[in-house]
Amino acid sequence: MPTSGHGSGGSTDKRDLTHGGVRSQLVRLTLPLIGGVSAIMSMGLVDTYFVGRLGPRQLAAMGFIAPVMFTFASVGIGLGAGASSVIARVIGAGDEARVRRLTTDSLVLALLIGAVAAALGLLTLDPLFRALGADAEVLGFIREYMRIWYPALLALLGPMVANNILRANGDSLNPGIIMVVAAVANLILDPVLIFGLAGFPRLGLAGAAWATAGSRVMSLLAALAILHFRERLISFERPSLSELLRSWREVLAMGLPAAGGRMVNPIGIGVVTAALATLGPSVVAGFGVATRVEMFATIPMRALAAALAPLVGQNWGAHHRDRVLAALRESIAFCALWTVVTAVVCGLFAGAISRAFSEGPVVVQTASRYLWIVPASYVGYGVVMVGAATFNALGRPMVGLVYYGLRTIALYAPLAWLLTARYGTWGLAAAAFIANALAGLVAWLYSTRRVERYAYDECVPRPNLSIAE
Repeated sequence: MPTSGHGSGGSTDKRDLTHGGVRSQLVRLTLPLIGGVSAIMSMGLVDTYFVGRLGPRQLAAMGFIAPVMFTFASVGIGLGAGASSVIARVIGAGDEARVRRLTTDSLVLALLIGAVAAALGLLTLDPLFRALGADAEVLGFIREYMRIWYPALLALLGPMVANNILRANGDSLNPGIIMVVAAVANLILDPVLIFGLAGFPRLGLAGAAWATAGSRVMSLLAALAILHFRERLISFERPSLSELLRSWREVLAMGLPAAGGRMVNPIGIGVVTAALATLGPSVVAGFGVATRVEMFATIPMRALAAALAPLVGQNWGAHHRDRVLAALRESIAFCALWTVVTAVVCGLFAGAISRAFSEGPVVVQTASRYLWIVPASYVGYGVVMVGAATFNALGRPMVGLVYYGLRTIALYAPLAWLLTARYGTWGLAAAAFIANALAGLVAWLYSTRRVERYAYDECVPRPNLSIAE
């Protein structure tokens, strides 16, 4: 476990982000995250690619499953963010015993939430997906996958929290390696288990679920091994109930709003999926392909948003508010540049990208229309992400929750219902474009003006960044 590198004479610790070029620090922080996030995101693309070889009905099932998977992943991201935030600050205070207690209690919380979520998921499997619009045939494929995936939730949430704890301890390399190894394992296991290669039985859609579960279990075991044997951060001492609840309260104080912000998007996708279900399973499948590609295309912006947290937090604590403003401006500029690149690539190759997942004409048409139009609005989505990340680091996570809610719940979901009913899949693409653009405009105006005010108005009180009591 690293000790604090901040002394009275200034810090030479590489993790000191209060000095040096803001742009170079953002690049240094973002690049490793791109690799790890890419590896995890690729698992969804790999699943979609191989499941697409089974047929359009199986691919449609994955379209219905996607928002549910994203929702639970959002819970893991929020828990990880909460654990990382609290533990990093305790590390800075030098309380090693408390760090071990928080690490252990955070992992127990993740496993407990995973177990409860798995039980609830299995109990509500059919009603939930019927409400999303799945017909009887597609529902059969959904059952085939989710009866394996739900119990594996324990292995989904655990690695997310464990890897964030490792990052809080200054280790970004091993979490990246763990994520890459998990992605490679999924890439190998998917075709073997789905199509019955190398002497294994052909499991179809269930094979994709087993591949995901297996790779996640590997991730969990690897992260726990590093935390226990190298970092010595897992405690086997039984805490008192009050101590356990205190740890959980501290983690959830930051984790719940972060999880809420992340959950808004998949919930909105679920609402949109229900609207598209009236147009047929092939349209749902095409939308599923488009959203998977979108997740991959926005990885650099997602990684940048994650990289902002330590930079903004450290400089805010050191009262270098001008550097916080500079970091926000640099991030917004990158989002604009990346949007141009993504819009050009998707505009030129939308058809080829879509056909890589399915040859079904409706699937390809739906995904292509989305990829022709929506990527040009990614700058708005990026500003929402970096704005939310900035305010999370400032101890105001509710601002990020409002940003995500505005984009997805207030704009995207209702517009998708209205425009899809009138204009079909063109209306879907228009709804996403408008939601990204308007939410991004609001996030840009509020974030920049508020941080400018913080930077230049010393009368504005600094948010309380202390650990929840």
